[in-house]
Amino acid sequence: MRRRIPALLLSALLPALVTACTGTEEVQYAVQLGVLTNTDVTGRATQLRALNTDGGSVNTVALTGGVDVLPASGARRLITVRSDGAETRDPGGTNAQPFAEPGFTPCYTQAAQDAARTRLLLLSECSGVQRAALFSSDTRTLIWSALLPTYLPPVVTNDTPPTRLAVQGDVGLITRARLNGGSEVIRVAVPSEATTPEVSAPAAIPSVFDLVPYGGRILAATPTGIQALNGSGEPDNATTLAAFGAARFDRLWVGGANNTLLAAWRSNVLTTTADSPLRLWDGAATTAATVANLADLRDLTLPSDGKAYVLAGQNLNRYDVTLGLSTGNWSPKTLTTLTTPLSIAWTVPVTAP
Repeated sequence: MRRRIPALLLSALLPALVTACTGTEEVQYAVQLGVLTNTDVTGRATQLRALNTDGGSVNTVALTGGVDVLPASGARRLITVRSDGAETRDPGGTNAQPFAEPGFTPCYTQAAQDAARTRLLLLSECSGVQRAALFSSDTRTLIWSALLPTYLPPVVTNDTPPTRLAVQGDVGLITRARLNGGSEVIRVAVPSEATTPEVSAPAAIPSVFDLVPYGGRILAATPTGIQALNGSGEPDNATTLAAFGAARFDRLWVGGANNTLLAAWRSNVLTTTADSPLRLWDGAATTAATVANLADLRDLTLPSDGKAYVLAGQNLNRYDVTLGLSTGNWSPKTLTTLTTPLSIAWTVPVTAP
């Protein structure tokens, strides 16, 4: 005699039966990636791609004038910076919540965050006029905005330092190429018991190729190594990080658990070489490790999952930082190929606990 399975029992068994038949189950990802892609002829991205950490597509959102993507405080949302505005978005790139108007019509070209990602500093460059605006990342409110001193850029060569930003507390720092060589630094802050920001006169300093917050200080990539800025915004040669040597790097990144990881790369485009080593330091080792030799490194992100996600050319590559720092095996893998990617950031997907 054939017995019938009760309906309630059958419905309870169905998920297990499907898993058993297919041999697969849904993967839960602790980290998700946001990538600005499809860069146009003006150098601005036209898409935001949400990807899982195996390179699989989660969502694609169209946007205009994409400049940068960054993790928001707490990493539960992304910040997208576009030429005419900025907003936070959910991990899938939707539910955009705009930052306040800066008090001028913006032409944003760069962005920087403090170590805790509670502050967002944006640089606007419209027809040669530079302005800076500082926002609270959590509330998206404007803290201050300021007109920067007139800028007379030099003729650009492979050794001309770019314009770079850093923020520490409510103080903004801008370094830019100086007409007679090297860089100049501008400090913007609101004095105590004041309501309007004070902009310092540009001060001449050695060339600065990048800036990042690390270990409670602002680090600068200089021609003679990675050095901390002193109180006046000048790189201090006595603070050169021995782990990287007295070498020039063009890009710096910070990340990992408690922002203990520092990555550095010398542009192979500027050196006209085939590739250049990506170096990584955990803040303790005697020498920074070499992750890989890479060409056209566009951006990278160092989440809390022990991996590094790197945009090199058209490829999104993944490296195992935890394994690499301990054994030298970085377990490299190309996850996917993207169309003219520009910037990458990590976030925590909604489904993660």
